Amino acid sequence: MTPGKLDLTIYQGATFSRTVALSDTAGPVDLAGATARMQVRQKVTSPDVIIELNAGNGRAVVTDAAAGEITLSISAADTALLAAGVGVYDLEVAFANNQVDRILEGNVKISPEVTR
Repeated sequence: MTPGKLDLTIYQGATFSRTVALSDTAGPVDLAGATARMQVRQKVTSPDVIIELNAGNGRAVVTDAAAGEITLSISAADTALLAAGVGVYDLEVAFANNQVDRILEGNVKISPEVTR
């Protein structure tokens, strides 16, 4: 699967929530038993993760397996802790058969909060 390209903006102090729906020529991708994971880093080669989204921390959850839907979310309290700037991310899905596909990638802008 070739990953889609999508640039994201995360606003400091605001709840971040996006739902991604996966489909192919046959329709929605069945995500039964699958998990999603995403990392944001300053650069692809950066050793430090700015923020991680996965099922374990509740930030990347398969919300409708039959419809191929994954919901990405970061609480307002957690976005307030992110440093303003730019970075990169990718979103991967690990399927029940141990296949891993990168489904999205792009740039991330963390927009600074004025009202605190």
